[in-house]
Amino acid sequence: MDLQLHGSRVLVTGGTRGIGRAIVETFTGEGAAVEFVARDAAEIEETEKAVPGSRGTQLDVRDGPALTAWVEAAAGRLGGVDAVVANVSALAVPDTEENWYTSFEVDLMHTVRLSQAALPHLEASANGSIVAISSVSGREADFASGPYGTMKTAIVGYIAGLALQLAGRGVRANVVSPGNTYFEGGFWQTAERDLPDLYTMAFGLNPTGRMGTPEEMARAVVFLSSPVSSFTTGTHLVVDGALTRGVQL
Repeated sequence: MDLQLHGSRVLVTGGTRGIGRAIVETFTGEGAAVEFVARDAAEIEETEKAVPGSRGTQLDVRDGPALTAWVEAAAGRLGGVDAVVANVSALAVPDTEENWYTSFEVDLMHTVRLSQAALPHLEASANGSIVAISSVSGREADFASGPYGTMKTAIVGYIAGLALQLAGRGVRANVVSPGNTYFEGGFWQTAERDLPDLYTMAFGLNPTGRMGTPEEMARAVVFLSSPVSSFTTGTHLVVDGALTRGVQL
């Protein structure tokens, strides 16, 4: 299937590792031009070299003015913006007061700020799209309930409202919630080494007998962002290999 993304202009937060890196690679593989942000300069340089068609900027998404300035600068370089993906997460799981504030700023508010900053450019596009990355921990109670899970739930609510508000303005808004996703240097690889009981418990919950890959999550994001998904907005797409048990109404 041709996703009709050739020449599209895309912004991604957290584009150097895991799901974010796979999103950048999948978009560029479809012929899109991608600008991304991350905090680590060395990882940005490596990603730019490895992924033709991408350009990175060093940025902490908690800095609202800097995030907004990046959106404007990237839109200027690209000649507009067709799609944004709010991918960054603090992964602040332990239930501490500091993690509540961190999760609020990084997970939720960066999604809000990115959407608001990009909106004028998305309205000018023929295919304006916002996709936010939540989590299965935002859909049901699990070990990550607390700051991480609560903010992931809030992202789903925010995007649902945004989809309704923007439907008449030609901009779509959707959420992708990944299940357990295993990759080098990621949370579950670290847990496998340092928290074997947690890893064994979580792995055992996957009825497919495995965890997901970043590429599997990225394909869902890129499809929802594409013109072939033009009538899909306000959707919460769970990509978890039947990990979650609840009926999604």
